[in-house]
Amino acid sequence: MKKISWLALCALLGAAVLVGCGAGESEPFEEKTYTAQTEQVREVRLDVRDRSIEVSASEDGQIHIGCAENSKEYYEIGVSEDGVLEMTAASDKSWTDYIGGKAAAGSRKITLRLPQAQLSALALYTTNENVTFSDFSAGRITVSVNGGDIQFDCLDVEEKLDLQVKNGGISGTAAGSQSDYAVTCAVKKGESTLPAEADGGPKQLAVSANNGDVNIRFAG
Repeated sequence: MKKISWLALCALLGAAVLVGCGAGESEPFEEKTYTAQTEQVREVRLDVRDRSIEVSASEDGQIHIGCAENSKEYYEIGVSEDGVLEMTAASDKSWTDYIGGKAAAGSRKITLRLPQAQLSALALYTTNENVTFSDFSAGRITVSVNGGDIQFDCLDVEEKLDLQVKNGGISGTAAGSQSDYAVTCAVKKGESTLPAEADGGPKQLAVSANNGDVNIRFAG
């Protein structure tokens, strides 16, 4: 994977914006916006910790990622030769940096503005925060959250929707009807509106929840 700088990928910094610090923080966070041309990217993958992720359709058809960084907590972003944009959490913290709690809420949010129905795959992984979608579609969508919820409104896929939570719940509306999906659902210590298995197709809906409820409805 080739690492690409914010500037090389058209970072829209504008004036530097400092967001609030949480208890024990010695350095404020700076808000940044990363923009990539849709032609460069066919898949997007985020693997972060302690960050909420908000996904919605891009108004201009390009990819925009908004986040906050400082020298202790930041992200490595790159695009592979086969068109996979990957964003991973990075840290230069020492043990003393963990004293006093985590960053303020505004610094723990990532916003994704993605082209509607153009990505072949989207994969999101986070902990201790929620992942939310607003009216979005892609070829395949995978979301895994440990310690938070997955929430969505009118989420659509061409192939597979794979949702996994631990110590959290899953709720929202999927496009189409249940008969459009081959469903598998495994829930421990919770309740579900989905059957454990159901034939259908051609799409796949795979859901897993440990210590949380599943409440998925269908728009059709």
